[in-house]
Amino acid sequence: MTISEVAKEYAITADTLRYYERIGLLPAIHRSGSGIRDYSEADCKTVSFVKCMRSAGVQIEALTEYMTLLRRGDDTWEARKQILVEQRDQLNRKVEEMQRTLEILNKKIDGYEGKMRRIEQEMSC
Repeated sequence: MTISEVAKEYAITADTLRYYERIGLLPAIHRSGSGIRDYSEADCKTVSFVKCMRSAGVQIEALTEYMTLLRRGDDTWEARKQILVEQRDQLNRKVEEMQRTLEILNKKIDGYEGKMRRIEQEMSC
């Protein structure tokens, strides 16, 4: 598949695909005689995996390290697992922070609604 076909298939830009290749998230993509990238089925599976991991919130740096380890083989299983554990822990901290922020906003909204009710009750018609 060409880069434009892969981009369309996976709803990702061609620039992003080039970037992912440049930083090592994707392997060097085979090129045709005229220099056009020719994505294999395995390359497309890697694109799908990378996109899935990014959607799960895995940061680029962590994912790059993960993919490098993945290419080295099964001996890196524990290191890859540790990367995912660290990413999960970071995401949990973000969720906790967002929950605290949501609680603050809810208190503000509740206070606002209470204040508005008092003001409306004091109005006379």
